[in-house]
Amino acid sequence: MYYDFFGLKEPPFSIAPDPRYLYMSDRHKEALAHLMYGVQGQGGFIVVTGEVGTGKTTVCRCFIENAPAHVDIALILNPRLSARELLSSVCDELEIDHAPDASIKAMVDAINQDLLKAHAAGRHKVLIIDEAQNLSADVLEQLRLLTNLETAEKKLLQIVLLGQPELQEVLALPELRQLNQRVTARYHLDAIGRDELPAYLQYRLGVAGLRVDIFTPGAVRRLFSVSNGVPRLINLIADRALLGAYAEGDHQVSAEHVRQAAREVSGGRPFQARRAARASVLRASSFVFLLLSLALAVLSTLMFFQPGNASRPDVPDTEAPVPLQGIVERAPEDNGPTGEPASVADTVGAEPGFDPQQHTLTLGSAFRALLAQWGEDNLPARLGVACEFVQSRGLACLERQGTRRSLEFLDRPAILTLRPDGGQPTYVVVSQLD
Repeated sequence: MYYDFFGLKEPPFSIAPDPRYLYMSDRHKEALAHLMYGVQGQGGFIVVTGEVGTGKTTVCRCFIENAPAHVDIALILNPRLSARELLSSVCDELEIDHAPDASIKAMVDAINQDLLKAHAAGRHKVLIIDEAQNLSADVLEQLRLLTNLETAEKKLLQIVLLGQPELQEVLALPELRQLNQRVTARYHLDAIGRDELPAYLQYRLGVAGLRVDIFTPGAVRRLFSVSNGVPRLINLIADRALLGAYAEGDHQVSAEHVRQAAREVSGGRPFQARRAARASVLRASSFVFLLLSLALAVLSTLMFFQPGNASRPDVPDTEAPVPLQGIVERAPEDNGPTGEPASVADTVGAEPGFDPQQHTLTLGSAFRALLAQWGEDNLPARLGVACEFVQSRGLACLERQGTRRSLEFLDRPAILTLRPDGGQPTYVVVSQLD
């Protein structure tokens, strides 16, 4: 490859989270300091967020390599787990023996005993979960219960959550307010600044064995422009630009090399900053989002769910999170319809526009439309007993105020109540989100 051509001993812009290549910008130093703070035994949660590719995992690897000798770390890289699976993974990482079919309570008790022994031996346990924005609500609640493990002097377990900015939105949900109050430190890891990029490039080239600048000033400016300072994109484009310069026999990387590399990495489409991409998505969103532009005083929702499957469909755990000293209770059997309704978050497509005259319904019509999402076409004559009626069908009512994020998180069809200033409430049924 191009390594010998440029005098490199290894690829300088690999996207693997190698701590040797971690350029310690001021932002990364602060993020690492927050993680090091976590080993001081304060307990609770530490939350580190950042956009995709900003170096969260690399900072985490650096922390693991530099953690004090008395610290034992459990690292969970796949958070798409049920509460039982997560506890099993924690036991595996901390080398705690447990039966393959152990209950949640049995594993919590085993973890508690292990933490007490570690505390008596002067050791400290830290649980790190990467991509934590993918954790479901019941798993987050189980994590909160783990932080109840304590002595009279200190918490026995420190939990570090690493994730994308959506993690902060998840933690802000009303049902997770107890966990959110236990966050003792937060830090958001930003992208690399324009002035830092030359030092970043030179640092990585130096680790790979090259001590001279091979990126022209124009190449550096173009690289920042096409990457928005995101380290992962910088690495991908810089690596391809080096290959392009090598193919042309050039010992310096020019702006044209970077431009062509960016086109190849992006598949011919220009990179967009996440913020701009979000704005585009919102402009093209479904009529549900357009409702929010109507200056409504209150947005409330009513939805149905199956009591035996109250968690999101991708978390099929039959045991709910349990207190540390409690009994595992199974959810009631579902005697209702066997099929799930179409997933709100997974359905693709949207109404082309929102017409209040066309899309708003009476409450009775809205109930009927919502029930139709669950395969039911009957409704009692009196709406006051509608929630009692759906209980006989194996469903239950949930009424709350919230935002679009709440709808995405709950992932169920819902009735939205619209209350314009000075007007009578009207209703719409949400069955899909873009």
